[in-house]
Amino acid sequence: MQELEKLKYPIGKYTPPATINAQHIQLWIEDLANFPQEIASITSLLSEADLEVAYRPEGWTVRQVVHHLADSHINAYTRVHLTLTEDNPSIRPYFEDKWAELTDGKTSDINLSISILKAVHERLVFLLRKLKTIDFERTYFHPEAKKEFTLGYLVGNYAWHGKHHLAHIGSTLKG
Repeated sequence: MQELEKLKYPIGKYTPPATINAQHIQLWIEDLANFPQEIASITSLLSEADLEVAYRPEGWTVRQVVHHLADSHINAYTRVHLTLTEDNPSIRPYFEDKWAELTDGKTSDINLSISILKAVHERLVFLLRKLKTIDFERTYFHPEAKKEFTLGYLVGNYAWHGKHHLAHIGSTLKG
């Protein structure tokens, strides 16, 4: 069971610092800025067969992971905008496992999702770099977790999310 947990969370689960400060946020924004190139680089030499390898038993294939990243980070972009334009908005969860099973997630060219990631991250990073520190204290409500989170938490979570799935892809390349 411990081995499966390591395969699921190769860099560990997201654990935000007790107090999120401006330095954390700046590091996370840089992680988000660099992520699209990192995913493009790690996947650039993969064959079609490589893209069909699952990162763990009963896990997603590399192809599904790349498409999931685009799906997830589109949602992050939307959540950032909702948090900045509404008072404590309730965000809309989605069934990421079902999205990953759709035809586009299972069979389409990963470069479609890499292009999405490049564009979404460019816009997102542009916006995040223009915000004031206090803006990262704005909150949103997550109905599945039944709790509020700050925008700072969200930025850290998605910076972690990219690294988390880069580690999944990297582990399949070593296997």
